[in-house]
Amino acid sequence: MSPLFIVLAAWLLPGAGHLFQGRRQKTLVFSAAILTMFVAGLALDGSLLPFTPSDPLVLLFATAMSGVGLPYAVAVLAGVGAGEPTSVWFDYGVAFLVVAGLLNALVVLDAYDISQGRK
Repeated sequence: MSPLFIVLAAWLLPGAGHLFQGRRQKTLVFSAAILTMFVAGLALDGSLLPFTPSDPLVLLFATAMSGVGLPYAVAVLAGVGAGEPTSVWFDYGVAFLVVAGLLNALVVLDAYDISQGRK
């Protein structure tokens, strides 16, 4: 399979890049971990931050969160993830959302390395 296809699949759906390469155990572990972190971040009143170029830190956080791919887009379109800044759990929720996106970025790189025969 094409490395570009693997990268796009891995970004859109966490674990899909490994699934297309026949690594089912990695698929289960990665998709379960990333999706659980993303859902937990939303459940902890985390906010899916908007892409605001005038505020670099918010822009970086939003970019990191969008690294989850399709689940991020579905949550935004469904209106989930408005967050509750006064909640005790808000900061934890945002942290979970950011880490889920960044973890998926690492999983995408792993899938790419496997497609190139480096692993």
